[in-house]
Amino acid sequence: MDLRPYRDVLAIPRVRQALLLGVLVRTPIAASFIVLTLHVVTALHRTYGEAGVVTAASTIAVAVAGPWRGRIVDRRGLRRAFVPSLVVTALVWAVAPFLGFLPLIALVVLAGLFQIPVWGVIRQMILHAAPAERHRSALSLDSIATEIAFMVGPAVGVLAATRWDTRVVLLVVMGLVVLGGALIALVDPPLAHEDEEGAQVATREWLGPAAAAVLAMTIGTTLILSGTDVSVVALMKDAIGDPDGTALVMALWAGGSLVGGLLYGAINRPAPAAAVLAGLGLLTLPVGLARTTTQAAWLVIGCGLLCAPMLTITAEKLAAIVPARARGEAMGWHGSAITSGSAVGAPLAGVAIDHVAPAAGFVAVGASGVLVALLASAAMRAGRRRAV
Repeated sequence: MDLRPYRDVLAIPRVRQALLLGVLVRTPIAASFIVLTLHVVTALHRTYGEAGVVTAASTIAVAVAGPWRGRIVDRRGLRRAFVPSLVVTALVWAVAPFLGFLPLIALVVLAGLFQIPVWGVIRQMILHAAPAERHRSALSLDSIATEIAFMVGPAVGVLAATRWDTRVVLLVVMGLVVLGGALIALVDPPLAHEDEEGAQVATREWLGPAAAAVLAMTIGTTLILSGTDVSVVALMKDAIGDPDGTALVMALWAGGSLVGGLLYGAINRPAPAAAVLAGLGLLTLPVGLARTTTQAAWLVIGCGLLCAPMLTITAEKLAAIVPARARGEAMGWHGSAITSGSAVGAPLAGVAIDHVAPAAGFVAVGASGVLVALLASAAMRAGRRRAV
């Protein structure tokens, strides 16, 4: 494994700054979802299904807002895009923890529509700071940093929400999100080079077959990931009968993803996105066949190896397709695709598990990923033929 690409990237101060800011802001964001769920269940005395309604409403709002918020970054600059988001987020979460169920839904939708566009901006910072030949390594490090945030954030969120009043925990978590966003606005990093600035680019100029295929594959990727998450829990509890082993299996799955991300970032050639997504789907299919915790652990490590690389590949390919002046909007679309796939994968796996068996959850999301890969590959080939 050649570590020189990582040394080169980490030697760039603005890349280090972006990665650090990414972890600092994404960790409380990752914690907020589980804290909000526990708040609805414990403080509002509602069911987990009703808690799912709240998180789903927030997820939909965030997915809708992603491209819009990113477009504002492109056209008005980072600070002018961040200030309204910071104000709305701060006001909403200053009062939302103390309201009832229906007002809470309304406010999380409002906050979602004015989300702080952290995800896209962090990637824009990295793409601006790193030379083009090191984008793969830089984005791989960003994917790994995101994995770490989503490993640490929920764990800390659960720990805090089960020990203290969830209203206070929500205030603290969302306050950290606002502080992180304010820090990025204060730094106000450059997002485009001078020779990349100029007239704005209309969405229709870049959102063609190639970009649409990449976004579809992003949805397919997170569909598999969120569906696998649910399926692993059901497999360990109902099929293997070792619910205590769930944490170990999930940790090894995340560990496989971290290793895969490091390996992909060190290679010199881009990987074909459709082939990697198809591989991720195919490796997910047999996990449901595990009959012991050890078997489940080995099988999830295999599919985990392609998780972080696939997210890196889609961001890298989208950045290569889209003009720098439209990267904010494009990264907003990428974030919305990630959110949309996550929102679809869990219920898809859940329906399959409820009506068939835990193994069916892996089959449903794995096969869906393979289908998306085939359709995206066909769309990209058709687009190239039309271009010729």
